[in-house]
Amino acid sequence: MPRRVGRACALLACSCLTAASVLAVAAVDLAARGGCDVRAIAAAGGWVSVDAVVVGDPVPTTGFGATRWRRGLDMVVVEHRSVRCAVRTPLDVVGGLGPEDVVVGDTITTSGVLGEGIRGPELSADDLVVTAPARALLRVVADVRADLLSATDGLSPQARGLVPGAAIGDTTRVPEEVTDAMLVTSLTHITAVSGGHVAVVVAAVAWCCGGLRLRRSARVLVAGAALTAFVLLVRPDPSVVRAAATGAVGLLALVLRRPAAAVPGLSAAVVVLLVLDPWLARSYGFVLSTVATAGLVTLAGPIARRIPGPRVLAFAVAVPVAAQLVCGPVLILLEPSVSVYAVPANLLACVALAPATILGLAATAVAPWWPAAATLIAWCAGLATGWIALVAQVFAALPGASLTWPEGLLGAAGLAVLTAVGVEGLRRAIPPLDERADP
Repeated sequence: MPRRVGRACALLACSCLTAASVLAVAAVDLAARGGCDVRAIAAAGGWVSVDAVVVGDPVPTTGFGATRWRRGLDMVVVEHRSVRCAVRTPLDVVGGLGPEDVVVGDTITTSGVLGEGIRGPELSADDLVVTAPARALLRVVADVRADLLSATDGLSPQARGLVPGAAIGDTTRVPEEVTDAMLVTSLTHITAVSGGHVAVVVAAVAWCCGGLRLRRSARVLVAGAALTAFVLLVRPDPSVVRAAATGAVGLLALVLRRPAAAVPGLSAAVVVLLVLDPWLARSYGFVLSTVATAGLVTLAGPIARRIPGPRVLAFAVAVPVAAQLVCGPVLILLEPSVSVYAVPANLLACVALAPATILGLAATAVAPWWPAAATLIAWCAGLATGWIALVAQVFAALPGASLTWPEGLLGAAGLAVLTAVGVEGLRRAIPPLDERADP
């Protein structure tokens, strides 16, 4: 008993120290950035001048008459009523310039009316001036992504949108009806590149290295290079950064010849990332990626041991169940509804994720050099994404596919408590199969 108490106290002390470190870094960063209240300016509809870095691909918008484009920015400096402040606030800019005018990584300056948008502050501005172009590597990445879009132009509407989405996270051309169906069935993670895609890429590279009989050091170098290239290609969004950091911890364990433990690896990656950038905690993508991975490594095994049948099928069912259980309360904050058919939809769609991702990435690699071959490969990937779209639309059309739930923190907390009580009740009521087999 004293040993358990000592371990619990040490764990509590480490947790408090970690939280204090993250909060201290956030406080220092806040103090250094000044005091412009961007949300108050947006609520008042104030005129501002901003310096920002482009972090999102252009998406065509409707309802403005002429063709206009929405881009994601990471605002660095804002000037309002002659007061200039250093800030760090994501916002959308809506303007008339097309996709070829700026690329991700460009530093721009612009001015316009800052208002409140659906996703946060939104700036209406037609004149974006590039003050510092993106680095050469980012421009090469932008060209490669554009080549994939060109190679998929002639495919069916779902493949034209979902193949780039599954491969590189580009969702700018996914048909609206497919997007809505995937949202209802909790399949949007297929086009929101995260841990699943990173796992597919690393597993494919590891398989190739095994076939070539490379040494351990060479395998780590190849896997690390592939992981870095993949992050650059799909853009270092918060969820991608989390997945890549966890993968890097696993590679480090391989180098040190230490057993890779999932929970400590995930914890180390999240702590380091939050110390380096505390504002990642504001990103729903980062939070969902973290809790989903935590749910998989802690709940998938116990759930699978309670499902009769072949072990592979049991784990196939347990993975979407575990992910849905832990992600549900967070998703309520985004959309106050519960997806009824998320588990069977994910179970059926997951078989197409690996081929869609690998074939899509193969088309991406070939597109700059051989567009015709890239189109053929992308067509094959489109068969896999077609299955995903079909699953999403069939389940979304079923009666009661989405149930309304109370919104906000109260709704999230209620679903979390209900989930915890239900999981604990089932754990007590249904013992693992191996324990039931014991005399």
